[in-house]
Amino acid sequence: MPERSLRRFFVERIDPDATVCRVAGQEAKHIRKVLRMGVGQPLLLVDEVGRRVIGRIASVSPQEVQVLVETLLSPAAAPLVETVLCQAVLKSQRMDWLIQKTTELGVRRIVPFFSERTVVDLYGEKTESKIRRWREIARMATTQCDGDRPPVIEPPLTFAELLARYRDEAALKGILWEKTIGLANLKDILRPNAASPRRFIGMVGPEGGFSEREIEEAAACGFVPLGLGRRILRAETAGMMLVGIVQYEWGDLGEAADRQRQTAGTDATDG
Repeated sequence: MPERSLRRFFVERIDPDATVCRVAGQEAKHIRKVLRMGVGQPLLLVDEVGRRVIGRIASVSPQEVQVLVETLLSPAAAPLVETVLCQAVLKSQRMDWLIQKTTELGVRRIVPFFSERTVVDLYGEKTESKIRRWREIARMATTQCDGDRPPVIEPPLTFAELLARYRDEAALKGILWEKTIGLANLKDILRPNAASPRRFIGMVGPEGGFSEREIEEAAACGFVPLGLGRRILRAETAGMMLVGIVQYEWGDLGEAADRQRQTAGTDATDG
């Protein structure tokens, strides 16, 4: 059965030697209560590292769904670009929307952080609750857009922790800043660096933007201050645009556009 025709569900880990996989939590609830899938129905399971199996439901209970493994598939092809979005924590609905849309666009990792002008306070159980919600939003968005697996969403870091983490990373790094209007923009640094491996780490500030001190500290760690053109965008829109442009220039959005252009050129020549 073609894998694209199967409903896709995510589990923490698939044992490649196991004959049965167990689906629990929200995924099991979705199978049981929302889709009302029953014994014998086929599905596709994907784990956090990209392992995939086709199986059939063997049993359904309030706690879990057991799936009899029929076919172990080869891992999904590696993405053309690994995009890491470092996003200052935004107000609730804006952050939720950003995670949903960047997941649809193929972001591989989202690293929330707190900066000078972050207006959201998270602590203790509230932080854990937010992380669970963000991961669930990403999981649902991945399922709906037929992605290979959800992005990794990490616990929030301080700005200093974020810079220390990515200081020595071998990747193209950029930080969005509204004061770069008329200077460097994202496509200017992507196009000359299009050779593989394609790894981009982008940093986007909170609703009030970055301070000049933060920009200077990020630049000292290898982040290039850049803009998205003449417009000043809201923080959640800027994050989505950043991921979309990287995917167009380096990723599968650009690949599809290239194929379309090549096809159009062939058709014109044949005619």
